[in-house]
Amino acid sequence: MQSDTRTWLDGLRERAAAHWSSPSVERPAAAIAAERMILAAQLSLWLTGFDDVLMARRAWLDEALPEGDRDPAIVVTTSPVGMAVADELTGTGSLPARSLVRELVAVTERDYRLWCIAHPDPNHVHHVNVWNWIKTQVPEQRHAEFARHPLRPGEAYWLHRAGIAGAGLANRRDCHLWKWTGQQAVLVEAFITERNVGRLGAADAD
Repeated sequence: MQSDTRTWLDGLRERAAAHWSSPSVERPAAAIAAERMILAAQLSLWLTGFDDVLMARRAWLDEALPEGDRDPAIVVTTSPVGMAVADELTGTGSLPARSLVRELVAVTERDYRLWCIAHPDPNHVHHVNVWNWIKTQVPEQRHAEFARHPLRPGEAYWLHRAGIAGAGLANRRDCHLWKWTGQQAVLVEAFITERNVGRLGAADAD
């Protein structure tokens, strides 16, 4: 990792730690457990195969961005539940995940965006962004998009947004539609395309 990349990463890590606060909204334990399961499965899959992502990034750098760091910072943008998952996977989880621990930081989307405003890296010279979070409160005005999967009373839509940016041909942007029944999360449609969000690009928090 280049020294300026290390400085960029350490600054983001310090900012996130300084601004961290526990969530104030009470949620059912079953909902938190379901969110954790979904996020852990996705992140574990990606971390286990992250060598392929880095190979794709290096090929992209050779072709288009020679100044880019070939051993970049890895920024996971996620929810507080996802941050706990990332800590667990890089601490006591699989060897591929542990091998990335010095290069990886998990932060909220807000902390990442604010850091990038102050310390921009628009071409991903220094980092790869991996996002993995669930929108658990989908506004009613958006429910018509998912009318093919009607809700029963007490149920809610969840949107699992996941993607990678800064890795060339390994870049991706996925969204999976889940339904929270009040007791469990059920996958109702994988790889949907949201009307106001394209398949690829930077993560968003709307």
